[in-house]
Amino acid sequence: MLLNIDRKGVVKPWLINKIIILATNKNQMITRRSFILKGAAATAAAVIAPSVLLGNKSGFFASPLKDKKILFVWGGWMGHEPDKCRDLFVPWMKSEGAQVTVSDTLDAYVNVNLKDMDLIVQVWTMGQITAPQEKALEDAVKSGVGLAGWHGGLGDSFRNNTEYQFMVGGQWVAHPGGVIDYRVNITDHKDAVTKGLTDFDMHSEQYYVQVDPNVKVLATTTFTDKNASWIGGNVVPVVWKKVYGKGRVFYSSLGHVAADFKVPQAFEIQKRGIIWAAMSKYEPMEEWREAVYKN
Repeated sequence: MLLNIDRKGVVKPWLINKIIILATNKNQMITRRSFILKGAAATAAAVIAPSVLLGNKSGFFASPLKDKKILFVWGGWMGHEPDKCRDLFVPWMKSEGAQVTVSDTLDAYVNVNLKDMDLIVQVWTMGQITAPQEKALEDAVKSGVGLAGWHGGLGDSFRNNTEYQFMVGGQWVAHPGGVIDYRVNITDHKDAVTKGLTDFDMHSEQYYVQVDPNVKVLATTTFTDKNASWIGGNVVPVVWKKVYGKGRVFYSSLGHVAADFKVPQAFEIQKRGIIWAAMSKYEPMEEWREAVYKN
């Protein structure tokens, strides 16, 4: 019996129910068929959709992104391939049932009713944002609209705008050595964004960031002294989540180019982070205090 999984990697609900019923029947004999069914049930558990991991209660396989209004803004420095990233993430969000508006201009922040959105995904590196555009974006997140992004598209967008950096929770300052091999360590195995994932390797830019000490860090990377002797051994956040006003903010420094998301963990982390941020208006914000300088 083959496990029936659709293109999104989700096990068909009717099949999972059948597997669970058959594989857990106390009176069922241990036959070759029942052994295969039990194995299939275990496999199904390993590929549970992010909606289940993130605690969605609307339906076992219903995506939390269904009917969510998302603004996807892309542009800035094209070396980070915002267009290719758009073509990767927008179809995925639409396949999850989201209503996605795509814009290649920051004017969307003043021309769209941002507070009517559930989530803003920004992929815009090394740009300049006007005061009205910045205020509209920050006010929307403060009101409860989620914000998500990755790499320079969120963490190196507007170098002159400190309030924007305060909202994101960090700012890129260097990637010693350029594109190199480095390890990403999952440091929070309980959070839904990283639960079930293991440490993994990247061949990309290893971002050295200056970061808000009270973000909730989910993954880190350790620098060597090969390219900058004074930072050897420094542990720097790679993935974090935070709150700005009432809005959820999610950031991952992974994703220098679209091909980086071929690493399964990098892609899964970003998808789960997008889902988490999109639920800003619908779920209570968890509380934490993880300031580095406790004393």
